[in-house]
Amino acid sequence: MDRKLALVTGASAGIGAALARTLAARGYDLALTARRSERLEALAEEARLRFGVEALVLPEDLSDPAAPARLLAAVEAAGRDVDALVNNAGYGLPGVYAETGWQEQSDFLQVLLHAPTELTHRVLPGMAERRFGRILNVASLAGLLPGARGHTLYAATKAYLVRFSQSLHLETRGLGVHVSALCPGFTWSEFHDVNGTRDLTRRSTPDWLWMGADEVSEAGVEALEANRPVCVPGAPNKMIAALGRLIPEQWALALMDSQSARFRRP
Repeated sequence: MDRKLALVTGASAGIGAALARTLAARGYDLALTARRSERLEALAEEARLRFGVEALVLPEDLSDPAAPARLLAAVEAAGRDVDALVNNAGYGLPGVYAETGWQEQSDFLQVLLHAPTELTHRVLPGMAERRFGRILNVASLAGLLPGARGHTLYAATKAYLVRFSQSLHLETRGLGVHVSALCPGFTWSEFHDVNGTRDLTRRSTPDWLWMGADEVSEAGVEALEANRPVCVPGAPNKMIAALGRLIPEQWALALMDSQSARFRRP
């Protein structure tokens, strides 16, 4: 098989589905994983018909610690290697930390932190050996800003993905492996529907702050191919990220605190 294979987690909707389409348009075969198999099947069929690529449907729940190994075993059983890895699976967990259950937080960490770290560790040696690899970690603008009240671990895990990507970017130079962190801001997707904050967020933010999932996806894949370690799509998001770096941390933290209630359900 001459075509490269891209494994996309959280591919059933939103940015994940958009990234799968963008990669398929560039000639990648797909391995699609998420919990909702019917959505994966629909996306796989679309990719086959629209882009002429092959697509594997591999339903998994990444909150299961055994899922990453099972997922890669399924790819191997299909006779393929992972040439591009998109760590996109994620969600928001509303509520302040002390008032949420530990199992909820543990599952959250498994999906947003442990799974992408393990998948990357498992596929990276093969990429280096073949002298070709692409790893895109979908982080968030929140990972470049101070933490806020509510969704306590979200910004923390996204900041981890940014630093993780930067370190890998440096470690893989000269190996034919590109590593980037994609840091979108507000994006039209099901993300806010799932955590029940769409109406609150929509009322509290102007239209110019929002981007489409396709726009975010194109920016992320372009940055990955160019081997840029961090991609912040959209001029408003770039401005916000820059301000977060320039103003004193105490001011930035106070600003985040004052804005938290506008777009997060405590």
